[in-house]
Amino acid sequence: MAQHLPTSTSTSTSTERTERALAAIEAAGDEGRRIFTRVYAEAALQAAQAADQRAASGISLGPLDGRIVSIKDLLDVAGEPTTAGSAVLRQAAPAQRDALVVQRLRAAGAVLIGKTNMTEFAFSGIGINPHYGTPGNAHDATRIPGGSSCGAGVSVVHGMAEIAIGTDTGGSIRIPAALAGIAGFKPTQARVPRTGALALSYTLDTIGPLAASVQDCAQADAVLAGQPWQALPARQLAGLRVGVPRGALLADADAPVLAAFEQALARLSGAGVRLVDMALDDWLLAPARLQQAGSLAAAEAAHIHRERLERAPEQLDPRVLARIRPGQDVAAAHYVGLLQARSRLQAELDAQLQDVDLLALPTLPILPPRIADLLADDAAFMRANALMLRNPSVFNFYDLPALSLPMGRMASAGGLPFGLMLVGQRQCDRQLLALAAALQALL
Repeated sequence: MAQHLPTSTSTSTSTERTERALAAIEAAGDEGRRIFTRVYAEAALQAAQAADQRAASGISLGPLDGRIVSIKDLLDVAGEPTTAGSAVLRQAAPAQRDALVVQRLRAAGAVLIGKTNMTEFAFSGIGINPHYGTPGNAHDATRIPGGSSCGAGVSVVHGMAEIAIGTDTGGSIRIPAALAGIAGFKPTQARVPRTGALALSYTLDTIGPLAASVQDCAQADAVLAGQPWQALPARQLAGLRVGVPRGALLADADAPVLAAFEQALARLSGAGVRLVDMALDDWLLAPARLQQAGSLAAAEAAHIHRERLERAPEQLDPRVLARIRPGQDVAAAHYVGLLQARSRLQAELDAQLQDVDLLALPTLPILPPRIADLLADDAAFMRANALMLRNPSVFNFYDLPALSLPMGRMASAGGLPFGLMLVGQRQCDRQLLALAAALQALL
């Protein structure tokens, strides 16, 4: 399928862009139906026309007024069931009201074009869905798109949306953004309310945007957070201190990824950025070590889906079921201990990061596997899933804002994109976005 990022908003009306986006979805045929679980064609055109009328009158509801936005299939839209990529929820009761972030998007004038496909219940970094189909990677349709927001990134690259809203519990915004070659931002958890979003993990879930530019992510983030838009402060790169965590999160990486990472660091250094190698494995390995006897996400997912596990487990994706089931056996003492250890470790890592502005590392250590290979081999699926989630999930555990920044293509990997993950300090979301925008503008 051809790849076309959205047309500049300065050269066309919202109605024209919406018509092109709807045409792209329709022209994609079955692939369009794998990317979107619902398309709001009539409502989107009405919203776009209203945005154009406001623009003609000199009225703006904010930076997203007239922008085309897709939303992940776990966000409530009033009057329809929230299926969350699951067959068992097709007959669920319709949502009584829009999710709070959907309300904010509508109030900001966004044109909601449809709901994007996802891994069932958002519990995988791969993006495969046996119920609604699996979208192909935007740059090689035989490869995975990344999950769990698997339709989000490809909807942007294929010109079906200008901004996508996803969720991120262990990387589910940053993984598909990195594989699509666009930006994806996971905020500090408290920044964006999750009311009306089907939960995977109360402790770890976040809501954020994917878009071609950091600027679009920042504007969407302001709307999602319920804050008035203020231009990001201009940041100078010369003298910026970027920590490079040499160690475990670079292990088992594919050679093209490591080469692209070192090239990205060289470009940063050439722009005057001060790179600081850091030994952080004691903290970066702690989440995996502590959760060997049961993870926060599995324990909380087992509680959230307890009735479905009892009533119709055979209707779930077996690989999602295999990840939720262990959560049923997590002891209360272990769960409480995890939360206590997390709080202590967060304070410790915060202290380690005081002398740098950002951390930088590959969003993903491996190239996207081929869909057919993972469908044929459960063990290969689980290995790939663990590696896809490894780097991003660390920063959900520590509740640090993180962004995957597109850094060009890997020539030695057939032109697949490389995502550089930038990690900021807790609650310093706009500072991270400002620095990422400066890096994207320069590089």
